[in-house]
Amino acid sequence: MSDAPEPLPESARAVPDGSDLGRARGTDFFGLDDLLSERERELRDGLRAWCDEEVVPRAQEWWEAARFPAEMVPGYAATRVAGAAIQGYGCAGVSAVAEGMMCAELARGDGSIATFNAVHSGLAMTAVHLLGSEEQRERWLPGMARVETVGAVALTEPTHGSDVVSLETTARRDGDHWVLDGAKRWIGNGSVCDLVVVWARDEAGDVGGFVVEDPQQADGWDAQVIEGKISNRGVWQAHIRLDGVRVPADSRLAQARTFADTNRVLARSRQTVAWEAIGHAVAAYEGALTYALRREQFGRPLAKNQLIQDDLARMVTLITSMQLMCTRMSQLEDQGRCTIEHAAMAKLHTTTAAREVVAIARDLLGGNGILLDHHVARHFADLEAVYTYEGSRTVQSLLVGRSVTGTSAFR
Repeated sequence: MSDAPEPLPESARAVPDGSDLGRARGTDFFGLDDLLSERERELRDGLRAWCDEEVVPRAQEWWEAARFPAEMVPGYAATRVAGAAIQGYGCAGVSAVAEGMMCAELARGDGSIATFNAVHSGLAMTAVHLLGSEEQRERWLPGMARVETVGAVALTEPTHGSDVVSLETTARRDGDHWVLDGAKRWIGNGSVCDLVVVWARDEAGDVGGFVVEDPQQADGWDAQVIEGKISNRGVWQAHIRLDGVRVPADSRLAQARTFADTNRVLARSRQTVAWEAIGHAVAAYEGALTYALRREQFGRPLAKNQLIQDDLARMVTLITSMQLMCTRMSQLEDQGRCTIEHAAMAKLHTTTAAREVVAIARDLLGGNGILLDHHVARHFADLEAVYTYEGSRTVQSLLVGRSVTGTSAFR
């Protein structure tokens, strides 16, 4: 049989009619789709169709070329996933559960597009919405919802990743401006954004979020794309130097005064990343299931072998556990009860479980598992970035450990 990639058959997806066979073969084993409203389901399904038709067929092209697909931004904007759970300001206003499922769909399509969304929507729009004044929200969020303004957040520094609370970038007041100096690293969208929230420490030692508009044209701003990545090659991260970048005084986010405020943004964005891991796992599972049904060895399809079925059952069980945890996390978010520890546990579990799923899928495909043609290899590689960004596994584990013991092990 030919190993050439073909579109995924319905047998490798959840069947729309919700039959038991569809749920068993697909990736909604416990029927979580039923939790969405009809409108939320339409938005999610529209996003899925866009990914299947426009993203998946071209993802390996820009992944291999390490090229940011700017031409995809209008299509992404039309899906309304940007700021999806924000009420008002031109956003879709869906539930956190629906937004999570939409983020998973993006990652199922392509990790680079999902990461672009995680930065623009999960970090930048979230920062403005949670920490901005009403005037600031009205000023920036509508354009970001339409993706006419691409957002970024500059928090991580060259020498401060997990201990970014020690950030060294400074902000000093000069008349009716703030002046920013320092360096940032691993800043998603940093070289293409139209607006960036730069986290810096002011002269009083307080941590603030300072919005730089049109940064690529700002004096003292230098963003260089980081090259040589093995993950998410279709989205760019930048190393940024700030040398006297001037920001109007009213561009400091009104409610950003301490690192605890920063953590409010991180707690929300980590929810997005936890859902992303599910999307990668689902894509790898679908690819492995399709391959197992088509590929013949020793005169019969791989799927007829007990060991292969055990692998597939393990994969879909892990995916279901991830979905259940993230769904409950997002329900808590909708109720205003989700904490940074909830988000930490979800990211800890989903990224670890997804890592196992993509590894099983890669192994099941044998030598073909390292080829971009079958998509599994791309998700296998991209998940390594998800496993690390927005806090590594160990950082999430320590957050949970602090919660259950009442004692911090960070210092």
